[in-house]
Amino acid sequence: MDGTTMGSGTLESAQRSGGVPQHDLPLVLAGSALPVVGAARVYVCGITPYDVTHLGHAATFVWADVLTTVLGSLGADVHTCRNVTDVDDVLLDAARARGRHYDELAVVQEAVFERSMQALRVATPRHRPRSRHHVRGVQQLAAALVAAGAAHEADGTVWFHGADVPASVGLPEAEALALAATYGDEPGDPAKAHPLDVAVWRPSADGEPAWPSPWGWGRPGWHAECAAMALAVHGASLDVLVGGADLAFPHHAFQSAMVRAATGVAPFARSVVHVGTVMVDGEKMAKSTGNLVLVDDLLESCSPPALRLMLLDRPWAASWSWHPGLLDAAEARLESLYAAAARRPSGDGEAAVEAVTARLRDDLDVPGALALAEEQGGEAARHVLGTLRLS
Repeated sequence: MDGTTMGSGTLESAQRSGGVPQHDLPLVLAGSALPVVGAARVYVCGITPYDVTHLGHAATFVWADVLTTVLGSLGADVHTCRNVTDVDDVLLDAARARGRHYDELAVVQEAVFERSMQALRVATPRHRPRSRHHVRGVQQLAAALVAAGAAHEADGTVWFHGADVPASVGLPEAEALALAATYGDEPGDPAKAHPLDVAVWRPSADGEPAWPSPWGWGRPGWHAECAAMALAVHGASLDVLVGGADLAFPHHAFQSAMVRAATGVAPFARSVVHVGTVMVDGEKMAKSTGNLVLVDDLLESCSPPALRLMLLDRPWAASWSWHPGLLDAAEARLESLYAAAARRPSGDGEAAVEAVTARLRDDLDVPGALALAEEQGGEAARHVLGTLRLS
């Protein structure tokens, strides 16, 4: 699907499939077919549980939920993993600021997050690993990277060699350095052999969580945590890696590079879904800027299906700006879809269902599927409402 257009929504255009029956069409992501045989392995970068859920989080996890549903419609046994990063600087800083132990804060905030996901009808992933349970895996990863010559140890820190990572994702080094600084990878640290080296394992300061290791007491680095959890759950490769667009670099780039260097398997992910950024007044919605629109606040005045529809009624990769009118429009469209579901279909109902399914398999074209469902009505509309969990 062309991310700049929504498509005509007509049954005729939806049925153009080169002679392939609609129910046999593969999933296409970002313009490339993703054939699935048997199982489908999906890794969704989850939360660092130190604060409440905002629209940026919700958009990522609702889109991941739709992805897994569509993969399941192909007959795949979908193994979805959504991690919890419960050993991380931002969590430790938040716990100190609130005078609470980081373990306690993480447990409470994870429960709040799960409540928000349930309200948004996001299915519980099959795997929900937590960083603290995979410390040994990070140590094994660090040892493998050192043995492969992709990392070295100095003063208790195991540094992954990151000089080549920007080029692997087509990013100029100057831009990579700026992003690394923004996300706390400290390219100016004099202990590094190269500014883009990142810690796989590092010493812990007083009052920070610490585990014994061959390099002394310490804790995992951020990118290494996700690499180790993905390896533990899915092995050396994935079918789809999912996260917000802001995770493309450095996080996903380094996670992928570490796994490739340690295992020799490439690519790490056959396809990547980087969900578009949510903006407020021209700035990215983020805890660091404080411009958050919280899911729980919105649910006090709107229905969960309307909020879910608002997040989905757009191309998944597109950035967009929040304003309250979007919820009003979503409520109105939801009523239109319900009305369409209640009326007799305007044509061949079975063909319309297959055409709607084809839309969803074509780069998760939710806007196109919704337009077709409203036009055709009947079973096609009911199928969309059920598939997208809007009813």
